[in-house]
Amino acid sequence: MRFHMNGSSDDNEIMAVTASAEHMRKFVFTCNAETVAERLEIKIPEILQGAYSFYTWPSAPVLAHFLWERRQTLVCKRILELGAGTALPGILAAKCGAQVVLSDNCILPKSLAHIRKSCMANQLQPGIDIDVVGLSWGLLLNSVFRLPPLDLIIAADCFYDPTVFEDIIVTVAFLLERNRGAKFIFTYQERSADWSIEALLKKWKLHASSINMDEIGKQSGVDMMEFMGGHTIHLLEIKLIDEERVGDID
Repeated sequence: MRFHMNGSSDDNEIMAVTASAEHMRKFVFTCNAETVAERLEIKIPEILQGAYSFYTWPSAPVLAHFLWERRQTLVCKRILELGAGTALPGILAAKCGAQVVLSDNCILPKSLAHIRKSCMANQLQPGIDIDVVGLSWGLLLNSVFRLPPLDLIIAADCFYDPTVFEDIIVTVAFLLERNRGAKFIFTYQERSADWSIEALLKKWKLHASSINMDEIGKQSGVDMMEFMGGHTIHLLEIKLIDEERVGDID
């Protein structure tokens, strides 16, 4: 598949960022059905002058709306978000009743602290309502083996640098092998026509398929093009090649 891709001291440091550098961004998810109207608001603190993990990139709300429109299937699902950043999709899944683990690079404590701050902004207590763990792609450290059983792995815009592509694929392949029946659903933003994961998928015995995005956002009356900001974003699903089980999220 070718990518045409155009509580610690760190917690305290994140909390101390000045108001001029940080703002609270709100994402609203709605559904006006005939029988009941549903609404979910998620608040995401962003540090515009901070690292890229402190900003909600366009791929995240696209994935979040995809999950929102399948929220009934998320209840009690065990979900891992890779490279969570500001964690919008994972937080939404948790608010919809999923058992969620948010992860980011274990050598970036400030990023993990910011994830915890995002959780608390949405009344999710880390360690109680939701889990936050350090997990480095491509490294099968203890944190990987301590993960609970998973039904679904998600990620928004993790394929931003070809140097990490195989690390991500290795991690996903390992987790899917340990969690038969699970799948990896992710969004990515086009950045270069020369980037591809086809060879890596074949090497690690994985299969990728595109998910149609035409209906995403319609329940909430949202035009996804507004979130994309002129970028081209795609939604894909990766499963083991020999995996025959049809999942609940489609």
